[in-house]
Formats: sequence, C-alpha cells, structure tokens
Amino acid sequence: MKRNNLNILLAVSLILLAAVCRVFNAQLHVANFVPIAAISLFSGAIIKDKRSLAFLVPLMGQFLGDVYFQLFTHTPGFYDLPGQLFNYGALIAATALGVSMKQPKPLTTLAYLFGASTLFFLVSNFGYFMGGWNGYSFAGLTKTYVDGVPFFKYTLSGDMVGGVLLFGGYFMVQAALLKKTQKVNA
Repeated sequence: MKRNNLNILLAVSLILLAAVCRVFNAQLHVANFVPIAAISLFSGAIIKDKRSLAFLVPLMGQFLGDVYFQLFTHTPGFYDLPGQLFNYGALIAATALGVSMKQPKPLTTLAYLFGASTLFFLVSNFGYFMGGWNGYSFAGLTKTYVDGVPFFKYTLSGDMVGGVLLFGGYFMVQAALLKKTQKVNA
C-alpha cells in the first residue's frame, strides 16, 4: 500500500479512535482520561507529509465526540465559545508540537507527550478562564488553574498511556512490515 493511502487510513482510524475514546471515557466517569493530546501529537509526528491532514485529524475526532455528546447525551458537546475555541486551539498546538518532533524515540516521545499534555492543560484552562467562570482577575485565573490541577493527573495519564500505545504500536507494526518485506525480497 502506498504511503499516502496508509496516511489516510491512519488518519481516519485516529479520528474514530479520538471520538470513541471520548465517548467511552464519559461512560467510565474518569474526567479527562482521554488521549486526545497524544492523538494530536502522534498525528503531527507521523502524518508530516500531509500537514493539513495531520491538523485535521484531532480536530475531527474532537468534533465527532462533541456532536455525539450534543445529540445523544445530557452532556453538552458544544458549550461556551471561548472554552470550545481554546480546546480546539490546544489540539492544534499539540499537533504543531508533534510536527516539530525530529525522530520519535522512546524518551523523546515521553517528553513530548508530557509537553503536549501540559500545553493542553494550560491552553484549555485559559479558555475556561476566558469564559468568565471564575471572574476576570488574576485571582480568577489562579483559581481556574488550581481547580484544574486534580484533573491534570488524568489528562497526563490518559495521554501517556495512549501515546505509548499509539507510538509503540505504530513502530511495532512498521518493524513487522519491514521484516516481512525483507523476507519477501530475500
């Protein structure tokens, strides 16, 4: 299969994975244990030859999850505009971080995963602040981030587990395909 077709298949799979993870996580009632920043990072790091597709993947996954919540649950999929825009912006930032990765290696990838999770936390919580929930003061900004800290451990855990599975699985499949190709050509 051509690399272009593999990237499209990978992109569609990641979009579905992101949406399914968000919906499944809602059933588990573990706030923020969704590898959405990991999916964004992975998309940026792996689908580099189709940058527009790399950025579209996590946005579409998030959007499909939002549509599901809006239409089929009591949880609003689409909420206040500033929060929504900052969440989508955080996914774009995590994807851009992935694009900046040179060669994904285990320790580098873990550092980037931590960075993507942290970036998502900072940007998405700033969006919550911009929604005015805690007021528009330095005290409100501080309260927003302090209130978000307990959720960060789930964001980080979800992204680390998801990222290890995504990157590890991708490179294991890639190595297996390379080995198979070498046997055929030998």
